[in-house]
Amino acid sequence: MLLSAALLLLWLPTSDAPKALPEDSPSASKAVAESHVSSPSRGELPDAPIAKADVSVEPASPSAAPFSSAPVKPALERPVPTPRQQKLWYTFMAVSHGAAAFDAWSTRRAISGNYGTEGDPLLRPFAHSNAIYAATQVSPAVMDYLGRRMLTSTHPTLRRFWWVPQVAGAGFSFGSGMHNYSLVQ
Repeated sequence: MLLSAALLLLWLPTSDAPKALPEDSPSASKAVAESHVSSPSRGELPDAPIAKADVSVEPASPSAAPFSSAPVKPALERPVPTPRQQKLWYTFMAVSHGAAAFDAWSTRRAISGNYGTEGDPLLRPFAHSNAIYAATQVSPAVMDYLGRRMLTSTHPTLRRFWWVPQVAGAGFSFGSGMHNYSLVQ
């Protein structure tokens, strides 16, 4: 703390006041006037700024600007899906959620008729209520998100196989629903 106080005191500006001269001497009034023009104190500022360079001289490179008006390129550019890919993604989304709803309906029907039990331990608490319809929609939502991230990925292999998570999830849900439906029939 003492070191910081000493450093602050060392860097304080010193007073530029002229040495005392007799007031009646002509050199005293000239020295006071020059001291005010050459280095004004903090309280006294000149009426107008003093030009430091000739204004008529042109800069060396007139085309150089400190800031460019061109738009800034983002750090990471994600590819934009084509309209065909958008339609397919929405179609796969509808199919996968529909297959999950079919799986929930057939599971509920099989369990209520005592034809079987729920094999998924995460869905088992919801199997005896209508909450199974909402619980089965979680997996297709995750697959939709994963498919969308793959669709807009910067990695070309992931962009090529963006449809796999949605189609696989819909296939598993539809297969489970068909299995449950065959148990009841």
